Amino acid sequence: MKILFSPSETKFKGGQKSPVDKNSFIFPELFKYREEAIDSYQSYIKNGTHEQLEKLFGTKKTEVIEYYKGDLFSKGVLKVINRYDGVAYDYLKYDSLKEIEQSYIDKNLLIFSNLFGPLLAGDIGIPDYKLKQGEKLGTLALEKFYLEHFSTSMDSFLEDQSIVDLRAGFYEKFYKIKKQYTTMKFIKDGKVVSHWAKAYRGIIVNQMAKNNIQTIEQLLNMEVENLKIKEIKEQKLKQEIVYDIIS
Repeated sequence: MKILFSPSETKFKGGQKSPVDKNSFIFPELFKYREEAIDSYQSYIKNGTHEQLEKLFGTKKTEVIEYYKGDLFSKGVLKVINRYDGVAYDYLKYDSLKEIEQSYIDKNLLIFSNLFGPLLAGDIGIPDYKLKQGEKLGTLALEKFYLEHFSTSMDSFLEDQSIVDLRAGFYEKFYKIKKQYTTMKFIKDGKVVSHWAKAYRGIIVNQMAKNNIQTIEQLLNMEVENLKIKEIKEQKLKQEIVYDIIS
């Protein structure tokens, strides 16, 4: 069972000074491509105008821009799952899980960083970075870059796995699933929710870890407070579970 997940634009600061090399991440054989993306990011920051950096970081706050202009790895690194903040991660509640449940997350949650590409939640560590969703580094579109260079390895990694895709739409551009997979939609009072969808994605992952979910059948039988399966839609490779929020 592998769960595909979005990153968060907000991140926790701090971390330990630690070397980052090919053994820091999943797909060590592809580390040269991560390095290429990181070098492009650092170069763009070093040479970009203030206006370009405002756009890249998605902020006009001078103190924020100055903070993120520094060397990427001088800020230290945190384990991938511990770096990200935001609604989905608040409700995932990784720190509240038992060790065996955290191990489930570490090994099975794939987070699609818009700078570092696909990462396992348990990968050794990434620094605090800022890159607005969808922004290019000059002419370099990182979603296309990672799609090109990582798709073959992702295909092999997921070949024998059940897949639950909980990514936001933008992060589907980093990798196109080529086998059967399951997604989710959340309905409240007959309307699809967006903000609360992030929360429920986090809740679902939390419950999957607690229940050690290994198959789609187990997932469909898993009870989640305030959620009830309304219908299951099938379309080509995609199975979509539609949940009613009943609270």
